[in-house]
Amino acid sequence: MNGDPAAGGGHAVVRLRSAVAALVAAAALGLVTGRFVLPPTSGATAHPAAGSRAATDGASRGASAPATPGGSVPTPASSASGSAPPTGATGPVTTANLLEPAAFSPEFDIGRIHVTDRYGDGAYANAACTGEKTLGQTLGGPGAHFRGLMTSPRASPDDPTLAAGRDGQVAREVAAETLSPSLAQNFSERLLLEEVPCQEEPPGHWVYGRTTTLRLAPDVTASWMGLYQGSLNTSGTAPEGKEPCGGIAVLRSGNHYGVLEVYACLDTAAMDRVVRTALSQL
Repeated sequence: MNGDPAAGGGHAVVRLRSAVAALVAAAALGLVTGRFVLPPTSGATAHPAAGSRAATDGASRGASAPATPGGSVPTPASSASGSAPPTGATGPVTTANLLEPAAFSPEFDIGRIHVTDRYGDGAYANAACTGEKTLGQTLGGPGAHFRGLMTSPRASPDDPTLAAGRDGQVAREVAAETLSPSLAQNFSERLLLEEVPCQEEPPGHWVYGRTTTLRLAPDVTASWMGLYQGSLNTSGTAPEGKEPCGGIAVLRSGNHYGVLEVYACLDTAAMDRVVRTALSQL
C-alpha cells in the first residue's frame, strides 16, 4: 500500500521526461529543417506573406491609392519591400531621364512606339486656349531635351518630336535642369500656371480637368490634368464622373523639371501610372 503512491509518482516522472524529450527532439528538428510549428495565437487571423507581393515601382497600378481629381496623392516614404524613398535628381538632364515606350504597357493596345529626340527650344505644350509659347518664352532659360513618342516614324518637318499627323502622337515630353531644386520648383509652378486657364473653356471646347498632385518625396512631385473632349464640355468645365482622354503633367525632381503631354486616350488610372513612371525616371 505504501508503495502505490511511489509507483504512481514514477509514472508521472516518466511522462514528464518523455514530454521534455519530445520537446527537445522537436527543437532539434526545427534547427535542422528551419521550421517550427507553433500553435496559433488565440483570435489571430491569417495574412498573406508580405514577400508574396511582387515589388512594384512608382508606375505600378498598385503603387498607391488611385489619383483623386483636385487632390494630393502622397506616396509612402518607403515601399513594402523596405526600399529607400526616391530622392530628387541632381546634375544635367540626359535622354536617360525621359519617358520610355515601355511606360505604355501592351494593355494600352498602342502598338509599336517610335522615339525621336532633339535638344533646343520650341513649343512645349498644346496651349491653344492660352496661346502657344516656347519654353524659352515662358521661362527665359536655355535649351531643353524634347522627346516624341509616336506610332509612326513619319515626323513633322518642323519638329521631329511631333508626328506628321496628330493621331500618330502617343506622348511628348520636354525636360531640362536648373541650378537648384528651388529654381526647378519655381519653373514647374510657372509651367503649371500656364495650363490652369485651360480648365475653364466655353462649352464645346476641349478642357482640362482638375489638378491631381503626386508626391513621391518632398522634391519629387508631379501635377497633372486630364483632357476632356469638347463633346463632354457642356458647362464650361470638365464633367464630373467622366474619364479623361490623356492629359498633361508638369514634373519636378530635384533640380530637374519637365512637361509631359499624353495624346493617347488614357483614363485616370492609366494616366496616373504613366505620370508616376515619368516622374520616377526624371
